[in-house]
Amino acid sequence: MKLIVLAAAISAPLILAGAAQAQVAAGSVPNTFDRAAPAAPARTPAPAPDAEPTLTEPANAQSEEVLRTVIAAAQAGTIDYTRIDTGLAARMREQEPRILPLLQSFGAVLAVDFVGSQEGADQFVVTFANATTEWVIGFNDAGKIDALLFRPVQS
Repeated sequence: MKLIVLAAAISAPLILAGAAQAQVAAGSVPNTFDRAAPAAPARTPAPAPDAEPTLTEPANAQSEEVLRTVIAAAQAGTIDYTRIDTGLAARMREQEPRILPLLQSFGAVLAVDFVGSQEGADQFVVTFANATTEWVIGFNDAGKIDALLFRPVQS
């Protein structure tokens, strides 16, 4: 019993000291509830986001042709890095040993269908003999590819 009482006696001054500090700190902060609330700024409704990508025409008129060329070169075992932004080219070189055999396993390109454009990049569905994939291709201001992604079509 003495041990418990002693612990309670030691902790009581600490709790009281903490409460005194809290009162001092709270007393030095202005009470924001005493002021009138500022008027809320007028809100203009945000434009509704496009539910679907634009299906009219590619953002870059040559994107399908360039995409077909990139795929054909990769399936042939070489990629023309002069057409690709240096940052993207460096990342692609790291992945090349895995990507080229994968693209080669897809077989011949049967169809390239434009899906839409979003944020300046064009989206395509590319149907190969052995796979169907979704592709995104985008270009920088110099006309070099700065975005190139693909994945299997989600079923």
